[in-house]
Amino acid sequence: MDLTANWVGVAAIALFVAAYILVITEEFTHLRKSKPVMLAAGVIWALIAHQYAGTEQTHAPAEAVNEYLTEFAQLFLFLLAAMTYVNAMSERNVFKALRDRLAGRSYTFRTMFWITGILSFFLSPVIDNLTTALVMCAVVLAIGEGSPRFIGIACINIVVAANAGGAFSPFGDITTLMVWQRGIVSFDYFFRLFLPSVVNFLVPAAIMSLAVPKGLPSASGPDNAVGLKRGAKQIMFLFACTIVTAVSFHNFLHLPPFLGMMTGLAALKFYGYYLRVTHAASTNDRGHRGQIGDTMAFDSFGEVARIEWDTLLFFFGVIMCVGGLGFIGYLDHFSAYLYGELGPTVANVLIGIISAVVDNIPVMVAVLEMNPAMNLQQWLLVTLTAGVGGSLLSIGSAAGIALMGQARGQYTFFTHLRWTPAIALGYALSIWLHMVLNRSLENVLPNVVR
Repeated sequence: MDLTANWVGVAAIALFVAAYILVITEEFTHLRKSKPVMLAAGVIWALIAHQYAGTEQTHAPAEAVNEYLTEFAQLFLFLLAAMTYVNAMSERNVFKALRDRLAGRSYTFRTMFWITGILSFFLSPVIDNLTTALVMCAVVLAIGEGSPRFIGIACINIVVAANAGGAFSPFGDITTLMVWQRGIVSFDYFFRLFLPSVVNFLVPAAIMSLAVPKGLPSASGPDNAVGLKRGAKQIMFLFACTIVTAVSFHNFLHLPPFLGMMTGLAALKFYGYYLRVTHAASTNDRGHRGQIGDTMAFDSFGEVARIEWDTLLFFFGVIMCVGGLGFIGYLDHFSAYLYGELGPTVANVLIGIISAVVDNIPVMVAVLEMNPAMNLQQWLLVTLTAGVGGSLLSIGSAAGIALMGQARGQYTFFTHLRWTPAIALGYALSIWLHMVLNRSLENVLPNVVR
């Protein structure tokens, strides 16, 4: 049933737009982003079900909701495990120790600009671009005290690097994770985006580095650097093993990746139990069982409670809202115009530009629901553009929005906008390099690659 011209379709579009305006203005309204999209999702599907009531397809909306729920559940469980590991490493001082070690070195502003950018690029594929950006921003704020010019330009570099690094890994961004879990692109094919991602980061970084202040930071590192808590290295090792398990489950056993992640989460909980029963709260390191300041035993369920529930529920609302619009028929019409009339290359480049204004998550959800007939080269292209397109504006990615809050007044929308032409050059060159390097994938269909 095509409801695009029906009042239900118009109302659904209005609800989604209104909800997303509230999401965009979260920084000013302080209304958590999950609330409007969850409400919109429920009302949209209620309107659809009302329209189908009494027809021969009464149960069609419920069946569609169950399909979208399955898709969300897989994403939810995968992120639940990944976020818990990141929280556990944070609680064990992994990120604080990294921050203090970098801040304690006598590097020049320009050297720190490159170090934080390169670390952001290579950490993002593993611990996701948002977490990476927050950790690196803390480093920049620590060493750039008294130099807002350095902080602003270094934050832009971190956002670009984190988004670029997340584009060539299934774990680096929610969009790449969704494409991988759908089975459209296999794990190893994502790394064909490595060189385009490098170009996307290096081109604007090289241009911006010319404007980095010269000299040494005036602020020194902390007097008492934070050390790793007991078990930190083991948890990092377990996280690496969990990623290997998720990939192996998907590639060799043909099981959903979330199952491998949940298995790894169970390993973390068993290790957390060991840390708890062997914990010795103390003010000194007795027998290497405790550590100075480690007065609280490790609680794995506490790390589960600390995950970003607002973010996870936001994904639920977005998937259900976009799914509802697709069920109404809007995505079919949009796909016919975008991929039919404009062509996949132009469409996928525009997807990246759109993601600079609208968050890349609903954009990628819409592309996956449209499911256009594209070869593997084009699927990799839209994965790249949706991942790095958000770097064009500070509001285009979760990393940029988070850093505007963390470095308030020093990294702003207009600070970022000043360097948008350089970032756009990197965006264009990365697309060109991908089309050249991966030309051999023009005749490869995505469902062949498993």
